[in-house]
Amino acid sequence: MPTVTMIGGGQLARMTHQAAIALGGRLRVLAENPEDPAAQVSPEVVLGSHTDLAALRKAAVGSHALTFDHEHVPTEHLETLVAEGVNVLPPPGALIFAQDKLAMRTELSRVGVPVPVFAPVETPADAVRFGDEHGWPFVLKTVRGGYDGRGVWMPVRAEEAEALVTAQLANGTRLLAEAKVSLRRELSAMVARSPFGQAATWPVVETVQRDGQCAVVIAPAPDLAEESAAEAESLALRLARELGVVGVMAVELFETDDGALLVNELAMRPHNSGHWGMDGARTGQFEQHLRAVLDYPLGDTEPLAPVTVMANILGAPQAPSMSMDERLHHLFARMPRAKVHLYGKSERPDRKIGHVNVLGDDVAGVREEAERAAHWMSHAVWTDGWDHHE
Repeated sequence: MPTVTMIGGGQLARMTHQAAIALGGRLRVLAENPEDPAAQVSPEVVLGSHTDLAALRKAAVGSHALTFDHEHVPTEHLETLVAEGVNVLPPPGALIFAQDKLAMRTELSRVGVPVPVFAPVETPADAVRFGDEHGWPFVLKTVRGGYDGRGVWMPVRAEEAEALVTAQLANGTRLLAEAKVSLRRELSAMVARSPFGQAATWPVVETVQRDGQCAVVIAPAPDLAEESAAEAESLALRLARELGVVGVMAVELFETDDGALLVNELAMRPHNSGHWGMDGARTGQFEQHLRAVLDYPLGDTEPLAPVTVMANILGAPQAPSMSMDERLHHLFARMPRAKVHLYGKSERPDRKIGHVNVLGDDVAGVREEAERAAHWMSHAVWTDGWDHHE
């Protein structure tokens, strides 16, 4: 049975390992630390950095495919691996559009895919000019890296923009500017594609962001017009095909106040907005990603309930004195239909340490239950004041 190498030892690799077990394969991980979530559970761990070509080569030896827990591997290293015969999926020519936000926006604009108005920022004057032309505040982003609100700023005046840009350029950081979009909400359309060219989508979901970080995912997105859902899924299929994606890809979207869809980000790997499918879809994203990179026929993505809500378990400002094990005990006693996925991470403020999935029929009720469960797991406090000792 095949071995797949995944670069990165985070929770995405950990949950991909769970899927690999069911398929009879092996997941080898390149992890920086033996305590990384995937390194705790995978039988094949190579310790090393994703920026070290020697470590990448070691992890790739004998694997049928090499894929990713994150997009931060230097492109030149991946091109070297491909030249040496490693089956890198998605290939570097596709992955660049998930690694480099400026390259992504430039390419999508070229092929007629709607994105927010943007421009490269090479000097403080570029940022001020953009703000004057497209309105203040605007969005200033790092071209590479940055996630969960990191590497994103919204300067409201010229002096602030100049100071931000000066500081970032001094650190060698490349930047771009985007017009701030008046949006109704954020959506995500996930797609999987195999080397054979088979592709499959899941229902479009709504992602609820708090402080720049995904907190809740509602599947399918409530009150989304059928035409908009079809447009988003078709767009995801088109991008996967035209960019040459192999594996799972999340197309993060803005739904504007007038109902238009704009592409915000691409992620060519399993993604937080797809976690609901572990319990709520016939084939979840982790199994589907392995099927895709191994060129197996793809699985059915049909939802298993009218509504699934995923709520992230985020580290509390101060970790509770109650152990995670005891919190889990009380949660299961009160909410037996909640499905909990913990990542084996230590607790610190706002860190993603797990998620909860709840399936049901009523959006409001399911969402309330999922968020209450996640808050309990983070804080050991019930949001409705319930006393588990009574």
